[in-house]
Amino acid sequence: MAIDTTIVVPTYNESGNVPELVRQLREAFTGREAEILFVDDSTDLTPAVILEMQRQQVALSGSSSGTDDPGPTVRLIHREAGQRTGGLAGAVTIGIAAAEGNFVVVMDADLQHPPAMAPLLRDRVTTAGVDLVVASRYDGSGDASGLGSGWRHRVSGTSTLLSRALFPRRVGARCTDPMTGFFCLRRDAVDLTRLRPRGFKILLEILVSHDVSVYDQPFVFGHRLTGESKASWRNGLTFVHQLLSLRFNRAFRFAAVGALGLVVNLLIMAGLLGLGTDYVVASILATEATIVHNFVLQERFVFEPHLGTAPLRFTRRQRAWRSLVYNNLDALSRLPLLVGLVEVARLHSVVAQSLTLALSFVARFLFMAKFVYEPQVQIPVLARPATQAQPNLVDEGMAS
Repeated sequence: MAIDTTIVVPTYNESGNVPELVRQLREAFTGREAEILFVDDSTDLTPAVILEMQRQQVALSGSSSGTDDPGPTVRLIHREAGQRTGGLAGAVTIGIAAAEGNFVVVMDADLQHPPAMAPLLRDRVTTAGVDLVVASRYDGSGDASGLGSGWRHRVSGTSTLLSRALFPRRVGARCTDPMTGFFCLRRDAVDLTRLRPRGFKILLEILVSHDVSVYDQPFVFGHRLTGESKASWRNGLTFVHQLLSLRFNRAFRFAAVGALGLVVNLLIMAGLLGLGTDYVVASILATEATIVHNFVLQERFVFEPHLGTAPLRFTRRQRAWRSLVYNNLDALSRLPLLVGLVEVARLHSVVAQSLTLALSFVARFLFMAKFVYEPQVQIPVLARPATQAQPNLVDEGMAS
């Protein structure tokens, strides 16, 4: 029979939770056509534990009594180091692409998302007639006490408020908990090629990039049984980056990096002038420092979101050289204008420097986007091919 529901569970070092999670999901989905698909980025024994769950199910299915319902099948996609693009969000996206079911439940492996509630989310999609059902900690009888510390409560609440405020129509008006990792969707309601998975919050990506109907289902966020939370300050920075990337386009982010670079450039130049350096020499030194500064930030905050989904034509070293050559030629072409503004127009050299930098902004952005960060020919890597056909992933099926 056809699979109705795929439960996608991204895992990272959750070996202690997997057996109990599988047990509870099998109980919850007894008599239903479902599968549990683990997308694993672990560095511990989690993959081996998942494979053991598969072997137990095979043994149960082949028992002589024939009366036991083994429950959902178990599958594993293990991503080796170097394949883990997009973090947890990337793992979920891979899982949705590989799902056999027409409905996909996404949940964590730490049992803070109650497995018994997963069938309810699936059924609510149908009964409510929506594309997406979100298990919300902040709607009605929902509860987020499982977050533990007051610090995590404040971070979660603030992140939710920011997300709803920055996206008032697609998030704020539809979903009370865009930060949750527990939800169910109709697979055909989501176009995976629109997603740019990064960090933890794949639901936010889905809500922002799709005009979907949403139903909030209150739930109580449980306490972690074993292991440790993966939340960290680095995740927080990634989330801020995700918000800005979703809200503002590349030109805006490029301008923000350029504005910061302008400040750095002018501060360095002013400092050198204060030391008695000639303004032309000061301009050159400040420009060289700014070229390095801007390249590092452009790699991380302007063009990086596309690295996981659209491979670039040039390596980082090639991008660095192209950026260096172009920006030095640009600086060289601006020197006569700088000298003219200072010597003829009698502008202060720092003011003149800022004007020449502003004038070259558009040309700089166009060059970087086209000739430094040019993508390769687009390949729909997130389309839904058979899992076995994905060469960089290991899909462990129901092997005996």
